[in-house]
Amino acid sequence: MNTDSQASALARAVAVARPAVVLLLLLSLLTGIVYPLAVTAIARLAFASAAAGGVLLRNGTAVGATLIGQPFSDPKHFWGRPSATTPQPYNGNASGGSNLGPLNPQLTEAVRARVAALRAADPGNLAAVPVDLVTASGSGLDPHISLAAAQFQAARVARVRGLPLARVEALIAAHREGRLAGVIGEPRVNVLELNLALDALK
Repeated sequence: MNTDSQASALARAVAVARPAVVLLLLLSLLTGIVYPLAVTAIARLAFASAAAGGVLLRNGTAVGATLIGQPFSDPKHFWGRPSATTPQPYNGNASGGSNLGPLNPQLTEAVRARVAALRAADPGNLAAVPVDLVTASGSGLDPHISLAAAQFQAARVARVRGLPLARVEALIAAHREGRLAGVIGEPRVNVLELNLALDALK
């Protein structure tokens, strides 16, 4: 192959490759920079709190986040859903469930231990234990409990704090979150927000 033929072949190869390279660069710019920046900007404008992680501040100090659960074990507080994340509960870097099937003995033992802990904290409570108090969510980060789970714990919290049960129940009702768009999910309460409101009671 002579020099002219080689140059011609190279020119054809460059001509064929140029649109692919240009398209690769444009799509990389669009999907790698422009799109993420646009989505982030829209999120910060439309959902400022959630886009910032839902961090709750008290006197300028972060006390938790509304989007990720926190462990509570003091009887004077409402307890959240168990977390299956490791090495500590509600670890956002290790989000996930336990992956234990319903017939797995480990799951059975874990549920029994959680039921026993709830019964020990409130021996007079003979009501059925709501399932979300003894099973982890799929993410292991759920910050909410059902209204049934909050009501189950209301008498214990009222007794330990020396509050009328009606006042604690009113606090639950005040922190009730409805279904998303009126149809998605179940009514629930955010455990951290409810506990902070309890701690703020005089």
